[in-house]
Amino acid sequence: MKTLANALILVFSLTFATAAFAQHQTFTVDPAASKVAFSLAGTGHSVSGIFQVQSGSIDFDPAAAKISGSVVVAAGSGDSGDKSRDKNMNNQVLDVSHFAEISFVPKSVTGTIAPSGDSTIQVTGVFTLHGTPHDLTLPMQIHRDGANLSAKGHFTVPYVQWGLKDPSIMILKVAKEVGIDLTLAGHVSAGK
Repeated sequence: MKTLANALILVFSLTFATAAFAQHQTFTVDPAASKVAFSLAGTGHSVSGIFQVQSGSIDFDPAAAKISGSVVVAAGSGDSGDKSRDKNMNNQVLDVSHFAEISFVPKSVTGTIAPSGDSTIQVTGVFTLHGTPHDLTLPMQIHRDGANLSAKGHFTVPYVQWGLKDPSIMILKVAKEVGIDLTLAGHVSAGK
């Protein structure tokens, strides 16, 4: 009889844990542990650097394709290691005095986030750069360890096609697209 009672408790616990995981959850991004790395190819050189994540909170339901929230990056935080180049990027290309934020607002997700370990998903949403929204799908690698979650993805931004100024000058030509490596880290909690 005791074995049957223990088995029922175990089944109930597993059922409750599965149901709890399947409910609405919130991924709160830790800006200090997250970054947006960029790389831009050029004639005879390349430029790379990072932007700082300002904030982020993503609400999702692991049992459904529902996702919402936003990730916001400080447009003026770009650091390529060259203050003169960064000043030009901020003033001439990104126009941070008028467009201080770059954001991504997820709208849907394809794939499933496992309760632990690694998952691969695709997040579709709206990427706003220079005040203009663009539809974008991001392939993401997710790793979950208890309440800790990290998300990594790579995508390309055709910034010139999207209306931003080409910073090329004379013989110093740069690509018209910039590669972005997104790394978000934070924790997951039960949603409201």
